[in-house]
Amino acid sequence: MGFLSKLFGKKEEENTVEERTVMNIQVGDIITYDLEDYQVVGTLTYTVRGYKWQAYQLQSEGSSIWLSVEMDDELELGIYKTVKEKVSKPIPKELTVDGVVYYQDEHGYANVSGKGRGSNVNGQDVEYYDFSNEEETEFLSIEIWGSEIEVSKGYEIEEYEIKILAGSK
Repeated sequence: MGFLSKLFGKKEEENTVEERTVMNIQVGDIITYDLEDYQVVGTLTYTVRGYKWQAYQLQSEGSSIWLSVEMDDELELGIYKTVKEKVSKPIPKELTVDGVVYYQDEHGYANVSGKGRGSNVNGQDVEYYDFSNEEETEFLSIEIWGSEIEVSKGYEIEEYEIKILAGSK
């Protein structure tokens, strides 16, 4: 192998960008959803006894949303937006938010690792509650971080509804 091929071959290797999927999104990537471009500004990985799922904080000029990615029996994707609903402990099994009745599906504790804007919760534990409406078309997520309770509303999307553009290797 000649000098130039070694030189250019190495550069080519260094410039190779890993193809992005919903399972390996990175801070700095661009996600197009619903005709709007969002930058990934934070990632959270939740772990419960070896089981993991991710949440990606997406920021555009006009809004901030979360993309939830979970590989259960099949790939589950959701878009969530934080709401100002006041909820206090103990968390009830049934909640009504904006006229929609939600029923508790799941409750547990997860260890969280974060990157980007999510790095401030790296290593923390969170108590979480997942709710859905009767038709399972709308979802409610409640996370308790110490004394702070965050509430988000969401809905499922299909993988083809988003496009990922790598912003880094």
